[in-house]
Amino acid sequence: MKKLLEPWSPYLLSVLRIVAALLLLQYGTAKLLGFPHNPYFDHLGVLSLPWIAGVIELVAGTLLTIGLFTRPIAFIVSGEMASAYFIEHAPRGFFPQLNHGDLAVALCFGFLYIAAAGPGPISPDGLLKRS
Repeated sequence: MKKLLEPWSPYLLSVLRIVAALLLLQYGTAKLLGFPHNPYFDHLGVLSLPWIAGVIELVAGTLLTIGLFTRPIAFIVSGEMASAYFIEHAPRGFFPQLNHGDLAVALCFGFLYIAAAGPGPISPDGLLKRS
């Protein structure tokens, strides 16, 4: 199995970055643009904590999807996801499945890995690294 998947490893890193970034981006667009509609985000005050998180998610999600400034942006977003977990989810209980924080935990560690591993070859950052 290792021989079968190993050549694909760099490309799967790019796929991981893109999919995780799109998951993040949907929260930014829901908070700031109202799409997809989530009633929880209907009345966000400008400069409120969820609004600031939405700005980070919209900008970072876009840049990470494209693959620009991947390492520093992924590191920032990893911290945002850790903060989201401890501010919003952990007070509801210990287990992420029960406090609905499982996505925040997964994205936190996924983006931390991407910050360390880089964007993969399918990105402007990856192309700059090769040249």
